[in-house]
Amino acid sequence: MSATLSEGAGAGLRGAGWAPARPTVSPAKALVKASLSRGHVEVLQFFRSKDAVVFTLALPVVLLALLASILSGHVQGTSVSYSQVYVTGLLAGGLASTSFLNLGVFIATERENGGLKRLAGTPMPRAAYFLGKVVVVLITSVLEVAVLMVMGHFLYGVKFPASLGRWWVFIWVTLLGGTAMTLLGVAASSIPRSARSAGAVLNLPFLVLEFISGVFVPFTQLSHTLLDIAGIFPLRWIAEGYRSALLPSFIQQAEIGHRWDHVQMAAVMGVWCVVALVFAARTFRWTAKGEG
Repeated sequence: MSATLSEGAGAGLRGAGWAPARPTVSPAKALVKASLSRGHVEVLQFFRSKDAVVFTLALPVVLLALLASILSGHVQGTSVSYSQVYVTGLLAGGLASTSFLNLGVFIATERENGGLKRLAGTPMPRAAYFLGKVVVVLITSVLEVAVLMVMGHFLYGVKFPASLGRWWVFIWVTLLGGTAMTLLGVAASSIPRSARSAGAVLNLPFLVLEFISGVFVPFTQLSHTLLDIAGIFPLRWIAEGYRSALLPSFIQQAEIGHRWDHVQMAAVMGVWCVVALVFAARTFRWTAKGEG
């Protein structure tokens, strides 16, 4: 009897607008939850594509093996082998490939097949889409770096960072450089006119940057002019950052300024983060060209 009365009273209160308020979720928590959920979907989609996984992770490894076997010997006046220099260069190239190149092509493809348009029409915060991409880029970049680090250590004698300071340089170069290249990938995804042309359009400038930034050609064999041009972009500084974290200190005498300038490294990467973010915000499209 009392239970019935209580239920009736509760129903009356709800009918009169006195129902207990539901707990609210802050916008920040909702965004984090949506981003992690989207990131989980992105990771599953990536690892379900076996050929994409193998190609993404194996390409820098194969390139390292080929380049290290082609160019033997040591950097002039040092005991550092060119294969060790290639490890640091391909670490930078692998990080840039998984963030800038792959992301730009994938987003262009999703735009053309209507995936972006469908996502934009869902209740999911649009920022969650980009943060989900960051999750998958972070995971693939960590895997790429780990594979190259292990290969470089056991096959080519590259030592792991010998101090906390060097570990810190290795970490912030990876995070800041990866962020800059990821934002550039998002911004560049709007440049190709179609998904079919995305690979060619983005590969051309990326390959040029790899050659002049010390990825495929050791930095000691590049002219100062080419290195100065490459210095405008973040890839050269990511490669130099990895050299400063993994190679002996005496090899910095072979750099243009005969030293590793971590302040300039961080400044260039940071500026590109801002530039790419502004460009992406102004140019990013959720629909293909010609669609409403």
